[in-house]
Amino acid sequence: MREWRLAETFRSTSGDIRWGSLGQPGQDPVVLLHGTPFSSYVWRAVARALARHYQVFVWDMPGYGASQKFAGQDVSLAAQSRVFTELLAHWDLEEPLVVAHDFGGAVSLRAHLLHGARYRALALVDPVALAPWGSPFFRLVGEHSEVFEQLPPALHHALVREYVSSASSPGLHSAVLDRLIQPWLGDVGQAAFYRQIAQADQRYTDEVQDRYGEIDFPTLVCWGEDDTWIPVAKGRELAARIPGARLEPIAGAGHLVQEDAPAELTAALIAFLPQPLTPAQPGEPPRSQH
Repeated sequence: MREWRLAETFRSTSGDIRWGSLGQPGQDPVVLLHGTPFSSYVWRAVARALARHYQVFVWDMPGYGASQKFAGQDVSLAAQSRVFTELLAHWDLEEPLVVAHDFGGAVSLRAHLLHGARYRALALVDPVALAPWGSPFFRLVGEHSEVFEQLPPALHHALVREYVSSASSPGLHSAVLDRLIQPWLGDVGQAAFYRQIAQADQRYTDEVQDRYGEIDFPTLVCWGEDDTWIPVAKGRELAARIPGARLEPIAGAGHLVQEDAPAELTAALIAFLPQPLTPAQPGEPPRSQH
């Protein structure tokens, strides 16, 4: 399994962020946003495919993946949407193509509606966007995060492993599952895992969900038909709220569509995204991740 490494660092208002880009500089930019409790690693197959035609930007949100984690860190949706606008300015991307999964969907929507970020097109993949959201487990942990932080490491490991596994419908390869949960292990990782759940507040989507009718750029809503975290009915509701949006159900996929059906998701994205303005150069695109 090929390594996934983010080579660049950006110092944001919520800590140091690790990021990278794939593809030829100067090609149309596509920015990929991950969700929780994941990282940019879930985008590796899709990113490498898109990099044949676009310059693809990937990043780990503050408190996630390879990015900085520390006590007292603000990793709320409010902070993440603010940081995303900071990153767009740092990359000098005025109107990129954006693809956002899970919490990343909420981040991209808030960045646009509250912070003025503009996109050429937006693809939302099983996003957290409409109330109510949060499983009974999620709410339990959020209400008692200080207790869960004190779990013995072996119990925490088993809990995180089971939780992440439930995001997939057909099941995750053991090596992929190990990679997905690795950032949440150890003293720093365990505290960060419960911190991000404790700060997950539905009010951050309540603030914007009545404004989805203001979105005026092409929008695609992709949804795993077997998603047990957020049912596909939410996808139909979301697509109906966004002018001109289309729902693309993906058969055989759970919440973690990038792992369950990467080829089908990539095909849907390529069919939706505007054709690149800058033709791809021949040969394999250079990458900052390998």
